[in-house]
This record gives sequence, C-alpha cells and structure tokens, in this order.
Amino acid sequence: MSRSPRTPRSGTGQKIETVLEKAFDPLSAAIKRATRAPVAAGTTAPLPSGGKPGLAISPLAVPFPDIPPIGGVRIATARAGFYKHERDDLVVFNFARGTTCAGVFTRHKIGSAPVDWCKRQLGTQGGGEDVRALVVNAGCANAFTGKAGADAARRTASEVAKRFVCRQRDVMLASTGVIGVVLDDRKINARLHQIEETLSDDAWVEAARGIMTTDTFAKGSYAECEIDGHPVRIAGIAKGSGMIAPDMATMLAFIVTDAAIAPPVLRALLGLHVRTTFNSVTIDGDTSTNDTCLLFATGASGAPRIGRVGDRRLKGFGAALDKVMLDLAHQLVRDGEGASKFVKITVEGAESPASARKLAKSIADSPLVKTAIAGEDANWGRVVMAVGKTEEAVDRDHLAIRFGANVAAVDGAPSPNYDEAAMSAYMKNPEIEITVDVGSGRASATVWTCDLTKGYIEINGDYRS
Repeated sequence: MSRSPRTPRSGTGQKIETVLEKAFDPLSAAIKRATRAPVAAGTTAPLPSGGKPGLAISPLAVPFPDIPPIGGVRIATARAGFYKHERDDLVVFNFARGTTCAGVFTRHKIGSAPVDWCKRQLGTQGGGEDVRALVVNAGCANAFTGKAGADAARRTASEVAKRFVCRQRDVMLASTGVIGVVLDDRKINARLHQIEETLSDDAWVEAARGIMTTDTFAKGSYAECEIDGHPVRIAGIAKGSGMIAPDMATMLAFIVTDAAIAPPVLRALLGLHVRTTFNSVTIDGDTSTNDTCLLFATGASGAPRIGRVGDRRLKGFGAALDKVMLDLAHQLVRDGEGASKFVKITVEGAESPASARKLAKSIADSPLVKTAIAGEDANWGRVVMAVGKTEEAVDRDHLAIRFGANVAAVDGAPSPNYDEAAMSAYMKNPEIEITVDVGSGRASATVWTCDLTKGYIEINGDYRS
C-alpha cells in the first residue's frame, strides 16, 4: 500500500500539503522526517498494468501468488475506458450453474448503486442460490448518483444476464473509483463480446490488476483444504489502499472456492471471519461508499454440499478461508497510500473484545501516532494519548506499553529499564508491533494499520487527475 513520497511539485497536491503543514505544525516535523527510498534509490518503479501511472510500488509490497484454476469459474478483463490512460478497468467472472454466493457490504449510509443491487438480490428469498456472473469496473464508483446510477447498474446486469443466459438477479456488480459520477454502462456493454471470447480459468492476476485504483501492486491469495476427504481450493483478490477503516474496510474483495456450500452457511462464514480480517484494518479512518466482499462457491470440487452452519466438516475450510481473508487484509495495509511501515497494534487487558478493538482502533487511527511512526520517532506518549481519549475503561496505574520487545511503560509509569537507543533502532524496521495492556480485564483485539506520510497527501490531493 505504501509507496515512497514523490518529488515535490507544484499543483493541487503541493498546495494541500503546504496548507496542512502550516495548519498542523506539530505534525510537520514527523512528516518531513518520513522520507523513504523507493525500489531503487532516486527512482520510481514502473507500475504493472492497472493502477494509477506514476506511483512508486509500495516498499511493503508482496508478490502475487501462483493461483491454479478454480473449477467452475472463468475470468476475463478488458479496457472499457473509465480511465484516460491505457489499462484494463473491467473484470468479469463467469460461474458455473449452481454457484452459491454471500456478501458483506459497507455500513456507509450512502451506499453505491452496485452495493444496493447486490444487497437486494442476495437478500431475496433464494438469493445467492445460482449466481452466474460478477461484473467489476474501476474508475467510476457509481455512488451518490441517484436513479440514473441505479438504472445504469440494472442495465449492466441485464446485458450480462443475456450474454450468460441467466436472470438479472444472478449477476453481481461492484464498482470503485470517483464518487458522484454516473456509470456509463455503454462502455461495459461494448466490451462484453470481447469478454466472452477471452474468458479463461487462469486470469487471476489480470483480474487483480483490473480492479486497482491507487493500488501499487496486485493483491491475491490462495489456500487449500479438505472437506470430507475431497481437496478444496480457495482463491481471492482484493483492491484498496486508501479510505480504509473497520466495519467493512474500504475495499473490494472477491473470493472463490470450488467447495459446495449453501448460501446461509456462506453468509455465516463470511460474517464470522470478516470481523477479524477486513474489519480489523485501517489506513486513514475513512469508510467508503462501495465496500464489497463477495464469497462464491462453485461446487466443482466434488466435495459433499454443506448445508448446516455447525457442520464439523467446515473446520478446515473455515481456517483456510480465514487465512485467505487475513492475507488480503494485510496486503491492503501494505499498500496504504504513501505508507512505509506495516503496523500491528494489539490491546490486551480490556473489559471486552469490543472495548479492546475500539482502543486499538483509536491508536491505529491517531494522526499523531501514525506520523511518529513515519518519522521513526519512539514517542510512546502519543500511544498514551490515543488510549486515554476514548470512553473505554482504562486503569491508568496498571497501563503498560511495548514496542516489539522494548518495554516503554509499566504500571502506569515509564519503565525503569527503558532504553531510548533500543527503541529508536526498533522504529527503523519496516514492520512495527505495538502492544498495550490497559489493565481493565482479560479481553484483547488486534488491528493492523500503516504510517501517515506526505505520500498520502500527494496521492489524495490529485486523486481525480
């Protein structure tokens, strides 16, 4: 997610940066210290097809995994023209008959037309029983577009349904990009013939690139397990690098398995595992209008169909699904806009898991904490601030703070063994762990985040260009 800041320039991004530095002077020093080298010092790494031109690949990037074909799904990409520059921005998944589906969506009060469409289709009686297609576009969010946006979504589903000989309700939709622009569905319809001709069972990396916006690397994950002795595959892709906060991280994620699982079971599994994966990452504390996570089960593995939530045969599958979802969630953080540090924050000793999560999120979302990390400043006092500003139960006199193995505070006071040199050395690592014990109970929670740098300002200052 992160990439190193680019050379300062005139224009909107520079102006916004200057204004912010003047307005938030306490943050300026930390931000100015947050300089990091791209892939090669003084150079900008080229971005693979997809994403915004000119962005350096995140120094925290991970390679795209080898994903074998998943039975029952074919994928194709095309350039529909939602972006001015050359890139694929349309992705279509075609599923075998009988594929089931479940989804989790943004809690944003102004959900997009594609979110409304999917929620409505999956929420009907028998919804998710025979989903045949998924259509995703990048470059236009089709959010806050009223009836015109809803009509565009419906027309897209109708045209795709004709191509794949299925019902409109069996077509899922997702969009990402600029808010307040109505989707031009004609651009999608014009590419459906090409999509049909190029469908492949081996296009996962192309699909991951096709849904990128300000992402700097394609995000994918893969795992295997067994159900009743039958090998089962799970693969997923995701996009997102900014406007990401818990309660459906601002992102799109699409996961496909060749297991046979009924929609109610898929919904239960997705709801269970999203809480500790996609809902436990934050980049900037902002939530999107378009957040969507869809889970599809094609049934092509030959494993017996699972129709009951408590079926013990799901144990291995649940673990593999969690692995894929957590991997994708971590990749979102690693590609945070302008990020140079991957940060794990764990709160222990809280009254409840919900309280622990709120406390961890308060730390993770604090601009002062994030800029200190960017500047490699072991200013653990900012963690104290972030914990104490919440309404959650905290025992000041038992508060303890660790950065990695380095103890900063214990029993509500600076550690007698505190070593500033060791702490400063630790802060230079690309991955940071902060652990806080608030001394109020036995519950814990973990949230993952990144630092806050000038790169974030630059990227969002000219997002629409």
